[in-house]
Amino acid sequence: MRIRPRAWLWPLACSLFLVGCGMFGSEDEPIEPPAELTEFDASLAVREAWDVRVGSGAEELNLALRPAVEGGRVYAVGRDGVLHALDLETGDVTWKVDTELRVSAGPAVGHGLAVLGTTSGILAAFDLADGAELWRTDLSGEILAAPDIAPTAVVVRTVDGKLRALSADTGAELWMVEHRPPRLSLRGTAGPVIVGEIVVAGFDNGRIGAYGLRDGEPLWENTLSFGRGRTEIERLADVDATPQVVGQDVYIVSYRGRLVNVTAASGQLLWANEISSYSGLDVDWTTVFVTNDESVVLALNRSSGAELWSQDALRMRALTAPGAIGNSVVVGDFEGWLHWLDAVTGALQARHRPGKAAFVTRPVASGGVLVVQDEADRVYALRAEPRG
Repeated sequence: MRIRPRAWLWPLACSLFLVGCGMFGSEDEPIEPPAELTEFDASLAVREAWDVRVGSGAEELNLALRPAVEGGRVYAVGRDGVLHALDLETGDVTWKVDTELRVSAGPAVGHGLAVLGTTSGILAAFDLADGAELWRTDLSGEILAAPDIAPTAVVVRTVDGKLRALSADTGAELWMVEHRPPRLSLRGTAGPVIVGEIVVAGFDNGRIGAYGLRDGEPLWENTLSFGRGRTEIERLADVDATPQVVGQDVYIVSYRGRLVNVTAASGQLLWANEISSYSGLDVDWTTVFVTNDESVVLALNRSSGAELWSQDALRMRALTAPGAIGNSVVVGDFEGWLHWLDAVTGALQARHRPGKAAFVTRPVASGGVLVVQDEADRVYALRAEPRG
């Protein structure tokens, strides 16, 4: 099958930033347009298994609304706060509940909970079994990244630079640490991750830190990105991509900084690669996949950080973080296209456009099913198979 090109439309990439389009260039520095999609021989056939509308849409808000899969169910929520539990295979609605929240992040799922965050700073937890609300807590700080969940605690970042742990049972605050954010930063935050009894989080000042899950005791801190330049824009150094974990290894990337591999227990730097990203990354057992700030997709050796391949055919298309699935890695773009790349070579394998709304969050893989949510709050389940 030949995949035909499509004329590009200018992406609303400015919505990613507080400072607007001026960040990307000046009168003396023209802005690079997004790459046009060109024909190629597709090696995979993509099939839509089902799709479900879970909300009224959140176009151009760049919200961290990303489905989560657990126990054969897909949990998804739209901007207007209707939380859905869907059957992974059929898309049938198991239950749904109107939370009456303006949701900006989540759901995070685990240990019997589905947890949502809002722009007004509300963090709320619901029972995975039936959607019953268990608790809600006002944190008084916008939540733009999904929390992480342990049996005893839920940890969450807010845009005011605070990292909090709340009781998983009651929502009561257990501890809080703070990194004062710079005056100017990208719109977005990196979600924290829990590694055993350790919480690892990135901050808008370019630093990453680890804290004890029980009491928030600081364990170590490293700098990912140093703000350099004469202006505040030139000194932007945010860590806005949620870390990825394999065993005790943590992989994290910053804007205008580095992608690093550190140990969760000590923060020991195992390797670093000079890569700038706000979209994020994914990791499998052998490879780290990352979308850089120019929408070039790269693959790195997980053990050494050495570059294995890069794919620049989708430059400046406001790509999501990559999602690894089987022998492929998938990214979404600003026009609503999903692109399958060969995980070993980076070659384009397939392209599919289920709708017209942009994708802004990383695709989710469960078995052979890819689950994605676009900015129109439509959730899709897709399968890709070799062409015969």
